[in-house]
Amino acid sequence: MKLLVLHGINLNMFGQRDPAQYGTATLADIDAALTALAGELGVTVECFQTNHEGTMCERIHQAHRDGVDGVLINAGAWTHTSIAISDALAILRCPIVEAHMSNIHAREPFRRQSFIAAIARGQICGFGVDSYLLGLRALAGQIKS
Repeated sequence: MKLLVLHGINLNMFGQRDPAQYGTATLADIDAALTALAGELGVTVECFQTNHEGTMCERIHQAHRDGVDGVLINAGAWTHTSIAISDALAILRCPIVEAHMSNIHAREPFRRQSFIAAIARGQICGFGVDSYLLGLRALAGQIKS
């Protein structure tokens, strides 16, 4: 089973950007934790990050062509702004889980809207790095069941 983890805009700055909100783990730390968990779950995970919306859409299109089994996505600010990414994700025929380090529902009003939520199997937010790990567990579980 091949799963794709997509990290959106500015998430390469984890560990440096607003540690009170996002903690001190870097994106490399998160990817390492996801890779380790994937091994425990018996799945393969590929992690991808970009700060370019079109590049993210292209990667999602490639995931469709590759027939990935599931996608875990933290689109960052694009969650609240990008119909293009939502439309690209809607092309996929696999489960999608949305994850966020912070609790987007307890933040500024504009962050409470997600263009991804309506097409995702579920959303996990507010647990820091554990949001990603819980999301990967949920995604693998959805596919196996």
